[in-house]
Amino acid sequence: MSVGLGKVPGMIFWSLLDVERAIRDSWGADTCAPEDVPDWHPGNPARGQCGTTALVLHDFFGGELMCGPVHRDGEHVDYHWWNRFGDGLEVDLTREQFAPDELVGEGAQVPRPTGKTRTDAEYELLRRRVRERLGG
Repeated sequence: MSVGLGKVPGMIFWSLLDVERAIRDSWGADTCAPEDVPDWHPGNPARGQCGTTALVLHDFFGGELMCGPVHRDGEHVDYHWWNRFGDGLEVDLTREQFAPDELVGEGAQVPRPTGKTRTDAEYELLRRRVRERLGG
């Protein structure tokens, strides 16, 4: 599977780079996971964006959702989300959010969440901003 082009209804195609730029330009404290808002700042805009970002990227390109544990000083503190495409290419647009003492463990494929989740509002806002930036 190629990850070169994403589509939404109406058959408009974008490159991964186009979608990445739109996602990064759309991040804000209001698209951040609620528990990460105290640590979010413009100098680290990827902080707390992994779940919503992985879902938006999945909307455009499909593939698999990946999730792995985050450890700080040997203690499990959170989970990190990213994407893997059919050819095995892993894309993690938020890896830079972590401090040197935060380590992401091995990831596993996880199903896309169904039903209500704690970050639905942030996901919907990020998805809307990205589509607006892409003109779709």
